[in-house]
Amino acid sequence: MTALSDILVTTAGSWTLAPNRSSVTFRNKTAWGLATVTGEFSEFSGDGVVGETVTGRLVIRATSLHTGITKRDNHLRSADFFDVDTHPDIVVEVTGFEPADTRSARLRATLTVRGTSQPIELPVTVLVLDDGGVRVSGGCTVSRREFGVSGNMLGMVGPKTDISADLVFTRA
Repeated sequence: MTALSDILVTTAGSWTLAPNRSSVTFRNKTAWGLATVTGEFSEFSGDGVVGETVTGRLVIRATSLHTGITKRDNHLRSADFFDVDTHPDIVVEVTGFEPADTRSARLRATLTVRGTSQPIELPVTVLVLDDGGVRVSGGCTVSRREFGVSGNMLGMVGPKTDISADLVFTRA
């Protein structure tokens, strides 16, 4: 099995996200923890550079969220939650990379939602694909309130949201 440090050497250079081969999803407990709302974002873009360190940027269009219920989606886009009219993008800025073992690493990043930025650590797996692309998969759990996403009718919506991404990058 190829070590992640070897993968970094062979993947040095500039990379562009392939949105048609990637996904960004979220999960949040609701109904006082009795149900889970799942959703996805359908519009996002990104790029990265692999060199002495790893840097990158993922821009997610908050307006593109879908949970399967139009009324709920519109409420999530409102000022009660994402406030997409004022803050149309969710941004992840990767500033560092620390290999953990042969296929996994931790990304140091800043997550910006509703104009609020917080440092996050993202555990990921990295895989070089047969076509030369690179798949980076991982996720984290965030506190909605730390980002000003505080809509919570009657305490129904849980305070934590799980965010997952399966991203495929191709050489720029």
